[in-house]
Amino acid sequence: MKVQVLESEQPQIVDHLVNGVREFNFNQMGNETSKPLTVVIRDQNDTIIAGLSGRTIYHKFLINVLWVNDKYRGQGLGFQLMEKAEQEAKHQGCKAAQVDTLEFQAPSFYQKCGFEIIGTAPGFKGCPEQYFLFKTYD
Repeated sequence: MKVQVLESEQPQIVDHLVNGVREFNFNQMGNETSKPLTVVIRDQNDTIIAGLSGRTIYHKFLINVLWVNDKYRGQGLGFQLMEKAEQEAKHQGCKAAQVDTLEFQAPSFYQKCGFEIIGTAPGFKGCPEQYFLFKTYD
């Protein structure tokens, strides 16, 4: 047995690890229906100015990233992204959504979108508090 520390991300290794987890999940929960879900907003020059990306899996929408260009913040683009993404997640059969965010990022934004804080990881010097949020769909 040999333990290695790799200093760069190696997609083929990540894929191997993900496939291993998926195989385990299949054995526990049945066939997976995971799909990427990404929504973007572009300006008149076709440049992406805001976007949200995540996955739907086992009836949950897992939000990985939501970003709005600083120039366009405060104009409701984040809410538009969430509305469109959640609409599609529900269409794909999702019953809930989850996301995590740092204290200086967007916990209050997600709460305004109907998410509830279900947990935190405490901050420490050089690392802010992290919030875990969850929302169920009616």
